[in-house]
Amino acid sequence: MVIIDAHSHLWMHQNTTVDGKTIRTCSPNGSRSVFMGEVVQMLPPFMVEGQNTARIFLSNMDYAQVGAAVVVQEMIDGLQNNYLLEVQQDHPNRFFCYGMPELRSEMRRPLGLGTPVEQTKMLLNMGFKGIALPGHRLFAPGSKLCIDSTEMLEVYELIEERDGYLSICLYEGDYHCAAMEQIIKQFPNLKIVIGHFGMVTKKGWQKQIELARHKNVYVESGGITWLFNSEFYPFKGAVRAIREAIDLVGVKKLMWGSDYPRTITAITYKMSYDFILRDPEQLLTQEEKEAFLGLNAKRLYGFKNLPELPYIKNMSE
Repeated sequence: MVIIDAHSHLWMHQNTTVDGKTIRTCSPNGSRSVFMGEVVQMLPPFMVEGQNTARIFLSNMDYAQVGAAVVVQEMIDGLQNNYLLEVQQDHPNRFFCYGMPELRSEMRRPLGLGTPVEQTKMLLNMGFKGIALPGHRLFAPGSKLCIDSTEMLEVYELIEERDGYLSICLYEGDYHCAAMEQIIKQFPNLKIVIGHFGMVTKKGWQKQIELARHKNVYVESGGITWLFNSEFYPFKGAVRAIREAIDLVGVKKLMWGSDYPRTITAITYKMSYDFILRDPEQLLTQEEKEAFLGLNAKRLYGFKNLPELPYIKNMSE
């Protein structure tokens, strides 16, 4: 089976500020981070250097038989554009990496960064084929930023002109759905991928899924095991939600994502998709599993020459 992770993260160094609160790797235990006022287990405890690298991820991918991964970016990790460009160039058959502009004026001015449009143009010229926007943080209620401002519309227009991709996570529920409907209609050839499965455990999540009824919109499930963490493996509620989403928009618009590495502090990487294969209530067909777990992402992102990854027996078996 072709398995492709449509939502993952990589970073070389984690040191940033969000809403005036610090996020940085702890020392000497680099698997933990100071996160908005508390210490959290940001990485699995064996990743003690604080670096969430492609080399470690590839080892996890090979073990779990995941052929390729899409790497998005998040404000809480800081800008990782330079490192992700290296990853994309070094492993073009295994990774599709998104660039991310800094949209907050109070952050970009000290760094000497240009306007959002200027940054987007620079990132696309550098070689990124997609731009990631963590809209659930950037455009949340109370933010000065607006998802459909003139400035942001210029960003979407530029990505569409370059035949690029927009990865965006929306604030929970239907908060952004009306604005997104207008954006989708204004840029019908802009490939849009909505993350976190519409914040599936929050009221009104189906409205985000329904955006995928438009031909240029897709949804990926990054973080679904985090959102259903309270029920834990085998995440029956998550499988039921996937079934409901398929019934709403069809399986071809939906993709699996792990939200690696934060989600594998509680489970293994393989468990982040294995619960779909096991499907204890038999809600999904074999064809739906294959489409959701890899074929849809392969088609959308154009992955080619994926490696053959045979099962390797565990020493404990």
